[in-house]
Amino acid sequence: MKFTLTEIANLTGAKLQGNPDHVITAVADLESATLTDASFLANSRYTPLLAKTNAGVICISKEEELIPNKNYLISDNPSRTFQQIAEAIHVKRKTTGFTGIHPTAVIHETAKLGENVNIGPYVVIDQDAKIGNNTIIGSYAYIGPEVQIGNDCLLHAHTTIREYCALGNRVILQPGAVIGSCGFGYTTSETGEHTKLEQLGNVILEDDVEIGANTTVDRARFKTTRIARGTKVDNLVQIAHNNDLGENNIIAAQTGIAGSTKTGRNVMMGGQVGIVGHLEITDFVMIATRGGVSKTIKKNGRYAGSPVVTLSEHNRTQVHLRKIDAYIRRIEALEKRLSVLEATVPCN
Repeated sequence: MKFTLTEIANLTGAKLQGNPDHVITAVADLESATLTDASFLANSRYTPLLAKTNAGVICISKEEELIPNKNYLISDNPSRTFQQIAEAIHVKRKTTGFTGIHPTAVIHETAKLGENVNIGPYVVIDQDAKIGNNTIIGSYAYIGPEVQIGNDCLLHAHTTIREYCALGNRVILQPGAVIGSCGFGYTTSETGEHTKLEQLGNVILEDDVEIGANTTVDRARFKTTRIARGTKVDNLVQIAHNNDLGENNIIAAQTGIAGSTKTGRNVMMGGQVGIVGHLEITDFVMIATRGGVSKTIKKNGRYAGSPVVTLSEHNRTQVHLRKIDAYIRRIEALEKRLSVLEATVPCN
């Protein structure tokens, strides 16, 4: 596919500055882009590349200073503008070559399938499960008893949804995701033996939730583990039982959230964040990579460190830590001077 910059501006709603007849046929990063490529600048660390790039058009924010004699698409969200161009140029790829219900799929006679459902090879759908319209289920997926799946969902290969769990509409599960695994709970006897606590609840994923590859969402002990509408969870994340995660959260890879934690709207967690159980995080909180949350966060803002503090406080501490060798040498020098002074002062 190819587009003129006028066509791309109309498609994306971005403001065009440059040659309206210039033709774009592909997308690339700033460093490797050619005159027929669209590129974008969404991170200030790549600003020096603006002067060097050969990109045919650059998606850029309104705040960025423009270099003359280049084509620009100016918008509030250059990354999103670039994505719209990429999706228009590259025809959407099919997720599977199989259509309809594959003959190797095992579907219980009581399961109910909606219209235009695509079920891949060796899928197992257990009793009383309900699958919505236009949902795609990849090979070797397992759908447990009484599971409910909404419309337009995409379950990639080797996903597991255990009994009584429910998915809303347009939910995406990446390969290996496990929904409804048992929460980690045991009682310990006086002699040190562990007895499993049966996890009798379920998991609910609301509309437009996406769960990353090999991520696990544990079922509640007796109620519901819930992930609210629009939340996106990266790969290799552990979400423990009874968690209640708010709308439009972003949770990056290798994060672990202990049980009975509640988050508000638009909470963002960097990679390898750790959160202890039984606390709350309010709306619009950002937790930096490897942040450790041990107490409830009641005020929105940016946090970092382990245990987390406000980002400004964390940064000040890091500055001091980088100077610790100098502080130690200074203290040692002062101690030597003090000992000399004490030795020269006569005793009464």
